[in-house]
Amino acid sequence: MAPTADQVTAALGSVMDPEIKKPITELGMVESVVVRTDGVVAVKILLTVSGCPMKDTLRRDTTAAVSALDGVTGVEIELGVMSAEQRAALQTQLRGGVAEKEIPFSRPDSLTKVFAIASGKGGVGKSSVTVNLAVAMAAKGLSVGVLDADIYGHSVPAMLGVADERPTAVDDMIMPVPAHGVKVISIGMLKPKRDQVVAWRGPILDRALVQMLADVYWGDLDVLLLDLPPGTGDIAISVGQRLTTAEVIVVTTPQEAAAEVAERAGTMAQMVHQRVAGVIENMSFLPCPHCGPEHRIEIFGSGGGQRVSETLSARLGYPIPLLGEIPLDERLRSGGDLGDPLAVTDPDTPASRVIADIAQRLGGRPRGLLGRQLGLSPVGR
Repeated sequence: MAPTADQVTAALGSVMDPEIKKPITELGMVESVVVRTDGVVAVKILLTVSGCPMKDTLRRDTTAAVSALDGVTGVEIELGVMSAEQRAALQTQLRGGVAEKEIPFSRPDSLTKVFAIASGKGGVGKSSVTVNLAVAMAAKGLSVGVLDADIYGHSVPAMLGVADERPTAVDDMIMPVPAHGVKVISIGMLKPKRDQVVAWRGPILDRALVQMLADVYWGDLDVLLLDLPPGTGDIAISVGQRLTTAEVIVVTTPQEAAAEVAERAGTMAQMVHQRVAGVIENMSFLPCPHCGPEHRIEIFGSGGGQRVSETLSARLGYPIPLLGEIPLDERLRSGGDLGDPLAVTDPDTPASRVIADIAQRLGGRPRGLLGRQLGLSPVGR
């Protein structure tokens, strides 16, 4: 006996949109279901946009879900496109009724932990740390997003192997690009050409940041990592103003000059009323290739990360831990060049283990509203 249309619709509830990660029945993408007497089921699905890059996946998953029902002898899939009104309704649904330009992570009731990865100067491996932390957190089962806020030096997409990918847009809503289990967005993905130069200043930089925070459908994230530009410029100020609950992680290297500059990045957090979550020392030492990892070759000196931790703790008035010392590893560099982060390809290396430990310390804390203002006001009885 052929299944009923209701049974087919129920089965389609298990089919997830590959980008939005919600059932297609919940998103209003199933326009019609027709079950013929011979057991052939015809399903019409409405794509958000005609050039949806994941339509083949959607067709395959739909066919599999319907074919699993008893009595189905064949499946016919027709793909249509949502009207402007239907896309607008979908946007409203995905945004949960909030204002279009509201940044969800700035809401008092947001449970997403936001970490802004900062450095006083370039060349300390801040983006590499960000990428590997993100994939290490995702490997622990967290839902992680990465926003490449380094407008001029956007290298995160290349480090995750998606430099040539472009996000799908549903009218004014942008879907982040998935890579190694994390959701990624970068100004580099929004440029017409990969080699195009970005030459923006103050207000335009702020609007670009707001667009990547408010117009991107991030979904329910456990953690959002922002890869900030080096220094204490416009973007760092905008992040402080737009994401007041974000915590700053300062990345430095061991040498004195880098540590002194890194302290300024931490002090900047206080100026914009953000908390510093900790310090990471990158390129900390080279494990001796002859004697073994117990012999540390300190190519760039030592103690920079600890100095930044102690100085900022004294300056800001609360403990700021040294979260970890990441050793030098040529594979960390080559993995970034190839788009295969070391934390994914070689999770048992000393560098990967330190990164995994930092990810556990930062992402292991349970989400909750303890200590957060909920924006509630008392009312009269």
